[in-house]
Amino acid sequence: MTSLVLHDYFRSSASFRVRIALNLKGLDYGRVEVSLIAGEQRSDAYLEKNAQGFVPMLVVDGEPIIQSMAIIDWLDRAYPQPRLIPEDAMPRAVALARAQVIASDIHPLNNLRVLKYLKRDLGLNEQAKDRWYRHWIVQGFDALEAMAGDGKFLGGDAPGIADCCLVPQMYNARRFEVPLDDYPRLVAIDAACMELEAFQKAHPDAVKPA
Repeated sequence: MTSLVLHDYFRSSASFRVRIALNLKGLDYGRVEVSLIAGEQRSDAYLEKNAQGFVPMLVVDGEPIIQSMAIIDWLDRAYPQPRLIPEDAMPRAVALARAQVIASDIHPLNNLRVLKYLKRDLGLNEQAKDRWYRHWIVQGFDALEAMAGDGKFLGGDAPGIADCCLVPQMYNARRFEVPLDDYPRLVAIDAACMELEAFQKAHPDAVKPA
């Protein structure tokens, strides 16, 4: 039996999306909490396995896989059902485009190391930092709302890779008090996802350290 161990941080949105994917696949996995606040991702032991020093990292029978989108792609190839990324070329491109609006455009501008740089190195105060955070979510959500389609999920009739990315970003948007009135499709899709146990069990509140 394959051993799966996820090294993650409970509030990391990239980790959140991988937990969702693992749960949607119905896989058993262990978790190792890596505190980003305490800087554990920069420890020598962690960097030896993951030279980038980020979470998440999925260790498969001792072999590490880094980067959330690469992990989800590996999961889809190793455990094809249920599919999170369509096989056919055009549906695959649509699904990945929706996912990348979040994973490539919103999230990298708003992750912890960027926020720390804004405050520590550029001298932004808390209010200015939060304006930065909200600006990039709004810009991305404006596009994603128009791209959302009319299915129950971003993945259509069943959740897919784009839904794995959306739900953590909606969690972040609410944490930073981003108004969501302009995004009725995204709000409805998020609500549909959160009715599913796979999403509930992946939520930061469900896995946060005691």
